[in-house]
Amino acid sequence: QVQLVESGGGLVQAGGSLRLSCAASGRSFSGYVMGWFRQAPGKEREFVAAITWSSGRTYVDSVKGRFTISRDNAKNTVYLQMNSLKPEDTGVYYCAADRAGWGLPTRTSLYDYWGQGTQVTVSS
Repeated sequence: QVQLVESGGGLVQAGGSLRLSCAASGRSFSGYVMGWFRQAPGKEREFVAAITWSSGRTYVDSVKGRFTISRDNAKNTVYLQMNSLKPEDTGVYYCAADRAGWGLPTRTSLYDYWGQGTQVTVSS
């Protein structure tokens, strides 16, 4: 079993930056693919970014060039650096872990473990 705890959310003006962290505990997330998702009010949870154990990455088109996903395997932590934030980036951001470790899944159903989420609010 893996527990995931997100942190780093908050309120920021458009154009600003935030760095989200996701700490994994319970067992090593060695080999796991880690992902970030977000959910805006009244909308479905959507994929944002994913990273493999060896730091292969993929992003949803709307955040390419603005967001960067990274991981520190020694610290069992994954990060999401968010720059040039827009009001449409507002939502609850969730960290997720895929124990299968194959590819870069973008569907929520392919992830096995989820954090509780952290709120990101971008004001215009």
